[in-house]
Amino acid sequence: MRTTLALQPVIVGAGPAGIRAAQTLAGYGIKPVLIDEASRAGGQIYRRPPVHFKRAPESLYGMEASRATAVHGAIDGVVGSIDYRPDSLAWNVQDGRLDVMHGPTQTTRTVPYRQLIVASGATDRVLPVPGWTLPGVYTLGGAQVALKFQGCTIGSRVVFMGTGPLLYLVAYQYAKAGVEVAAVLDTAHFADQLAAVPAMLTQPAVFMKGVYYVGWLRTHGVALHSGVRPVRVLGDQRTSAVVWEQDGHEHTLDCDAIGFGYALRSETQLADLLGCRFAFAPMQRAHLPERDAVGRSSVAGVYLAGDGAGIMGADAAEWAGELAALSLLADEGVHIDADRVRKLERKLAKLSRFREGLERAFPFPQDWAAHAPDELVVCRCENVTAGELRQTIHDSGADELNRLKALSRVGMGRCQGRMCGVAAAEILAHAVGKPVQLVGRLRGQAPIKPIPIHLLHVASEGAGA
Repeated sequence: MRTTLALQPVIVGAGPAGIRAAQTLAGYGIKPVLIDEASRAGGQIYRRPPVHFKRAPESLYGMEASRATAVHGAIDGVVGSIDYRPDSLAWNVQDGRLDVMHGPTQTTRTVPYRQLIVASGATDRVLPVPGWTLPGVYTLGGAQVALKFQGCTIGSRVVFMGTGPLLYLVAYQYAKAGVEVAAVLDTAHFADQLAAVPAMLTQPAVFMKGVYYVGWLRTHGVALHSGVRPVRVLGDQRTSAVVWEQDGHEHTLDCDAIGFGYALRSETQLADLLGCRFAFAPMQRAHLPERDAVGRSSVAGVYLAGDGAGIMGADAAEWAGELAALSLLADEGVHIDADRVRKLERKLAKLSRFREGLERAFPFPQDWAAHAPDELVVCRCENVTAGELRQTIHDSGADELNRLKALSRVGMGRCQGRMCGVAAAEILAHAVGKPVQLVGRLRGQAPIKPIPIHLLHVASEGAGA
């Protein structure tokens, strides 16, 4: 057995996966570095408000309060035993070193590692609609951050649209907070959700939560429309209404804010910079870094956990984080609890069937690109429209996403394609008549998120310093 003193693990991301990974390593007497962009650990789903905000977990997380409290308790219980670095953005990685920006001091440091667990989480999957750049339009995740972290709402009369389980959860949370939810507009059809019931019943408690959210919204007078197609957002200086189509008829609904999104998308940029091998995952309609059943990536010493390597939800993220940490320990010759590993693998495998059900219930709107008008702004950073993308494709013959990026600047702005990458790939695939998996993916580039150009570079430091 190797001594654990030889280990120098770094974890990126302090959501459910990163927290459980850190807790597991600490339980074996190891002091990992835990790097997180947020000021408080918990991730998006269990995001904690500022310290001086005093709100009960039940009011913030609803039925997830006990899970959130457990995850928060886990990090609070080990924070004195690990090297926890909040407000820290890992914006680059190469040659066994992470470049990390500390937000409050606006400085960047280099953190070396021998083993790395990437638990980078997920973000909203965005498909633009005309008018989406108006003030008052937020992603579902952004709407949730406003409520959980800042204790405010995005409007007083809000429409939520898109698809996915988050659509109904956020609508429920807003309605519970006293906001008038004008409508929930779901691009999925009711028949899709009925067809998904057998698979979703493999996790009956989770399934019943979803049924409860829908039932609660209906009984409180919230209009729920399925099988819709968002057409445009109206407004002059800010959002004033939304237009959508259902069964061939257009409808207009007044509102002062919109939360929208189409489920979640894995944050894969760090895995890309690390050189991890990617493969197309049809169920998630995305290229994802490969990992084995216990979290090993294709790069030695690099482990992947949580939604950053495929959307599986918060429970799965916790299990995957613990499993990745145990795998890391086993690979370094540390004796681990093999029964616990097998139990975690079984739990994750069982959840896969439920995940298939979710994708069936809330399918990706594959006809989105066909309906995207030429004037639609796809890349808001570089102000690139769908029509400009189509013209570039026509003129150049480009049929690969990075080639289209080079010729049109789509995905070259501040977000590095994190918001527009999915839409650009759909436009390209539709224009050239190829399946989306054949047009490639935007390659990750440093910095993976915006950083100030005047950053002060501090000399490299030891990870355990």
